Amino acid sequence: MTRRYLALAAALTAVLSSASPALAVTDGPPADAPIIRTSPHLVGPHGGLTESTSSNWSGYAATGTKFTSVSASWIQPTANCTDADTWSSFWVGLDGDGSNSVEQTGSEVDCSGGSPQYYSWYEMYPAYPVNFRDPVDPGDHFTASVVAGSRGSFTLTLSDTTKGWSHNLKRTLRNAQLASAEVIAEAPSTLSGPLPLTDFGTVEFTSAKANGQPIGSFSPDRIDMASHGTTLASTSALSGNTDFSVAWKHS
Repeated sequence: MTRRYLALAAALTAVLSSASPALAVTDGPPADAPIIRTSPHLVGPHGGLTESTSSNWSGYAATGTKFTSVSASWIQPTANCTDADTWSSFWVGLDGDGSNSVEQTGSEVDCSGGSPQYYSWYEMYPAYPVNFRDPVDPGDHFTASVVAGSRGSFTLTLSDTTKGWSHNLKRTLRNAQLASAEVIAEAPSTLSGPLPLTDFGTVEFTSAKANGQPIGSFSPDRIDMASHGTTLASTSALSGNTDFSVAWKHS
């Protein structure tokens, strides 16, 4: 996040804590450019065990049928911060690849002023994200799922099994197309485009499933993150149809 966005979020947290809400440090944009996690900007063919590049996504996206659930686990990576401000997120979601919404939840590590900022969130894009207030540290084990129900209903679940906290949210998005399921490391964006990617080393995703089956069963697209000919993050081959890693290469 920008420093102003962090300051606004911290101020809002202080106000909200006295009212003890279940979540939420931010559920709308700040006055300057908000941080969002959005659809991929894919280059090259995708779908059917192909390889694509994207300026903001790295991971696997399954398409070609209706998807009503996605799930995976990962270990929160450690940020290697410099003086530069950078951003990175790790999540599971439905839609986004070939559709205009993304229903998603995950964790984050950004670098601000040389210090890492760890947190978690959910987002029903194109609505703005909502951050959880629970503590997140490198090495925490996360499990997450997004499940679509009837009439545009969604259940988003995010659990930090290391810290022992969990959120199970019911949300509605009636125009969701359920066109894809994905497990992704992302460079978050402002309205003007992707932000510099935090050096997170490598994130390991395990037990990636869509519609209750290994995500590899759907011949998903393997996506590397790249910009102007420079690889920003690379995605490994699937192991056992469910496990893979994403390695940071460049901000």
